[in-house]
Amino acid sequence: MLKAYKYRIYPDSGQRIQIAKTFGCCRFVYNRTLAYKKEMYEKEKKSVSKTDCNNFCNRKLKKEYEWLKEVDKFALTNAVYNMDSAYQKFFKEHTGYPKFKSKHDNHKSYTTNFTNGNIAVDFENGKVKLPKLKGVKAKTHRRFDGRIKSATVSQAPSGKYFVSILAEIEHMEMPHTEGNTGLDLGIRDLCITSSGEKFGNPKTIKKYERKLARLQRQLAHKEKGSRNYCRQKKKLALCHEKIANARKDYLHKVSHKIISENQVIVSENLQIKNMIKNHHLAGSISDVSWYELTRQLGYKAAWNGRKYIKIDTFYASSQICSGCGYQNAGTKDLSVREWICPVCGEKHDRDINAAKNILAEGLRQTA
Repeated sequence: MLKAYKYRIYPDSGQRIQIAKTFGCCRFVYNRTLAYKKEMYEKEKKSVSKTDCNNFCNRKLKKEYEWLKEVDKFALTNAVYNMDSAYQKFFKEHTGYPKFKSKHDNHKSYTTNFTNGNIAVDFENGKVKLPKLKGVKAKTHRRFDGRIKSATVSQAPSGKYFVSILAEIEHMEMPHTEGNTGLDLGIRDLCITSSGEKFGNPKTIKKYERKLARLQRQLAHKEKGSRNYCRQKKKLALCHEKIANARKDYLHKVSHKIISENQVIVSENLQIKNMIKNHHLAGSISDVSWYELTRQLGYKAAWNGRKYIKIDTFYASSQICSGCGYQNAGTKDLSVREWICPVCGEKHDRDINAAKNILAEGLRQTA
């Protein structure tokens, strides 16, 4: 299976210049080939393939702009292929039309392919070998044994550099288990299992709210583009990065526990884009990161031979009695946290009851 290993790298001044050149060249090639593709379609109604775009880059752009030859050729080819992929996605999935890349975008990256040992990881000396960069100092905290396929070099808004090594490895599945669980996703608690276990919501943004407000206020008072503005912007980016890392670390721990203990996991298929239109809950929904949790559960289940099932968005999990099946319309009111079934007399915790119903519906669908 293919698995990516991300390491922080510490390039020297010369390597930083080369990385910046590669970022710029990839952005330039992306924009020029997108313009070429758009022009050919508008003038001649001709669809240009990614191979034609790559030939346009190699035969015309590289002759006209000699500095394109200073960077890794695979990085430029991948920039062309990424542009074509975005273009095809626009037609097939009706996503937004590909935008031209801006030099002011804080998220910068390029991908290069493995050939003739041009990419390697030296775990003993803490170095990563990359095309045009040779050995770059890195924090190689995760070892792997497999065939390297490609490497993606990126720079975060905070200014830190990273490399993501994609390798083909032999993955060992977790031992199979007899456990099944239903998950009710919430805001007060991140998720509640059908067995009654509750994973709290750490409310990461709330912990840093005052610090973020102060940093943003200080940034607003700086002259845009000045040295002090750039320094303050970096401080703000570091704070956002810390929030994102803390949130993702917690979600990884929760998803790992759920996957390791259960063979079948069932959750709701929430329409998060529609839910955040509610301005009263938008901040809390974004902070709790349901999408990231379900994404992690999805790929970890696939890696470890688990079943991850998403039930219909409109399934009335909170209204149905998990004991007898009676539907109580009164629980549509979110303030109702506990209720007693008038038919069987069973007392329900709203969230645990919903999780039990979610599990039952998921198992019914797979039966």
